[in-house]
Amino acid sequence: MNPWRRNAILLIAGQFLSMFGSMLVQHAITWHITLQTKSGLMMAVFTCAALLPMAFLAPFAGVWADRYNRKHLVNLSDGAIALVTLAVALLYFSGFQSIWILLAVVLARSAGQGIQQPAANALIPQLVPKEQLARFNGLQSASQSLTMFAAPMASGALLTFLPLEYIFLIDIVTAVIGIAIVFFCVRLSHAPKAEERNTGVKVYFHEMTEGLRYIGGTAWLKTLFIAFALFSVLGSPAAMLTPLQVARTFGDDAWRLAAIEILFAVGMTAGGIVMSVWGGFRNKADTMIFAWLAFGVTTVLFGLIPNFWVYLGIMLLCGCTVPLFNTTSMTLMQTKIPPELMGRVFGVTTMFSGLAMPVGMLLFGPLGDSVKIEWLLIVTGAILILGGFVMRGRKELLRICGELSAPQTELDSE
Repeated sequence: MNPWRRNAILLIAGQFLSMFGSMLVQHAITWHITLQTKSGLMMAVFTCAALLPMAFLAPFAGVWADRYNRKHLVNLSDGAIALVTLAVALLYFSGFQSIWILLAVVLARSAGQGIQQPAANALIPQLVPKEQLARFNGLQSASQSLTMFAAPMASGALLTFLPLEYIFLIDIVTAVIGIAIVFFCVRLSHAPKAEERNTGVKVYFHEMTEGLRYIGGTAWLKTLFIAFALFSVLGSPAAMLTPLQVARTFGDDAWRLAAIEILFAVGMTAGGIVMSVWGGFRNKADTMIFAWLAFGVTTVLFGLIPNFWVYLGIMLLCGCTVPLFNTTSMTLMQTKIPPELMGRVFGVTTMFSGLAMPVGMLLFGPLGDSVKIEWLLIVTGAILILGGFVMRGRKELLRICGELSAPQTELDSE
């Protein structure tokens, strides 16, 4: 087996285990809050707690990802998250159980993810040849989606007979195994060296500014960032309020919440596999626009479908659309952004996505307590559809996406 292929498989395996444990905790906390409060406001508070620390820290983490060993940053952030989870588990075992303790752990885990995500995204081009990035991202998307399928199913089952603190312990075990795989088995061909650059607050801000200037001066990248922000804001009702919609409209059984998460994850897994084999349309912008439009259509349907089983089918289709957009945009950035700026650009990407979703939830979360969630889904879905047609007219994005070579359908023999 070629070294890059071995490293890629091991990285996917390590991240799969770590993400599985994290998703167990995420779903356990989300469902606990949903079933205990049934409040759109509380859902908005926890959503902001899960995203804002990540958003504010990510630009600094992007600088670190361009300075230091990205593999070590991924492992250190995973380890810090595991330690925080262990501390909360011990508090719960000691009898200190509160929603506000869960809020604190969500905040801390978000900060760790803010460090991990830019480093992990920038790490991939160090492991995978450029011509194989599209396929790797498709496989990684399928792996992450498989985690999203397995984790809610396991979490729903475990919550029926295990207290929350035991699920925290499972997360710690999977994190330790995942960290060990990445640390001991994944080999990098090169890494940024800390001693090659100066340190200090002014230097950090200068390097952050360099990344922002590059984004602002690159037309296609600026368009893509605006698309990310709008998609995150307008997609927030479909992403975050559908569990609350299901609890209110179809019933607050835990299996229903698990079912929508599982079907969405199955759809994402299928979409990731399709992208790893097919690779999308010849012009990759068409793939992103198709995914955008399809997501808008399914969002509208969430507000119209009165039958839960049909609703689950729409959720499956909605999940299929996400890898088509994410895989293509990720490959585009990893291919076209200079390696020395990649960490900073992905740091800003994480910041944008982290800020856009809370903005959407601060708007739509409280509205979800006074306006039917179905109406919110119909309106935001319709706006997304219109936005897809607007995106089709952005020539700078069409041009840069057209320059991407079609991904191979079979592994080469390098």
